Amino acid sequence: MINRRNTLKAVLTGCTMLSLGALIPRISLAAWNEKAFSAADQDMAINALYDGIPDASANINLKAPDIAENGAVVPITISTDLPDVKSISVMVAKNPLPLTAQFIIPEGTHPKVSCRIRMGETSPVTAIVETKTGNFKTSKEIKVTIGGCGG
Repeated sequence: MINRRNTLKAVLTGCTMLSLGALIPRISLAAWNEKAFSAADQDMAINALYDGIPDASANINLKAPDIAENGAVVPITISTDLPDVKSISVMVAKNPLPLTAQFIIPEGTHPKVSCRIRMGETSPVTAIVETKTGNFKTSKEIKVTIGGCGG
């Protein structure tokens, strides 16, 4: 039986759910670096994220195919044994927006991430690891046969 009390409960529950739905994206995007993600050049994106150019490191493992048959789905895995990792970022130099992803690594977590990225053309892919003691990078050129970002 529909009565005024049940109707009021339903309306209040719906309003609460809608307001939480509106707040959750704002909370999750709070640490989003808009300047870095909208930079049209890889060096500009790096400067927006970090102080200076990261040093090259052999302690970062960037696993990716040498040739990607489809640039729309290029699987990559990044791991490192560097201590105190704070974040891992992925850059694709020749993409219209080079900063492809940034992963915040919680303290005490094993720093390893896997994802699929989009590449418009053959390009170097750079993984940047931010630690408490500095920033480090490694790169790998990936050849793309079918473009994914408008190709």
